Amino acid sequence: MFTGLIEEVGSVVHRRPRGSGLSLRIAARRVLEDLVEGDSIAVNGVCLTAAAIDGESFRADLLGETVRRTSFGRMRPGTPVNLERPLRVTDRMGGHIVQGHVDGIAEIVRIRPSGEDTVLTVRCPDMLSKYFVEKGSVALDGVSLTIASVAGAALDVALIPETLRRTAFRSKRPGDAVHVEVDVIGKYVEKLLCSSSMRRGKR
Repeated sequence: MFTGLIEEVGSVVHRRPRGSGLSLRIAARRVLEDLVEGDSIAVNGVCLTAAAIDGESFRADLLGETVRRTSFGRMRPGTPVNLERPLRVTDRMGGHIVQGHVDGIAEIVRIRPSGEDTVLTVRCPDMLSKYFVEKGSVALDGVSLTIASVAGAALDVALIPETLRRTAFRSKRPGDAVHVEVDVIGKYVEKLLCSSSMRRGKR
């Protein structure tokens, strides 16, 4: 489990085919301090396993299903990526519950200044729109963000200068893809309500 608070921005060293999937080598520093082979690590919000580690990078092997559901297949050497190690029991819960299970890929359609902040407008898959609520939480490329406004499947999020400085959003442009993970609490509420409605319908 993660919190959506990015520890550092790494970069893709290389991307190589691996069967139906991919092998990614990612340069990093801070997250390597206590990382061991087999540990989980969130890369742009996707929970991956560190398969091999050296002093400057780690390798993660992606299944074909992971490649199909993410934007990793489009990445090139030098692409910056958000990195976060899993939450420890003693850590503060500064963001929100992020599982590292991507629900879809969104597109940045607009980036505009708003005072000292930056507002991103992203268009998400229509099937995810039911999970978005104003002032609710969403993870974009693994970053825990608050939804400022919602218009169907499009939503606005505001980035403070510190968030831009600490994440790969500083290099994003309109048209770029971002991973979306909706708030898991909304999924559970939906499941409970659907199950309750089905039970009532059978009476």
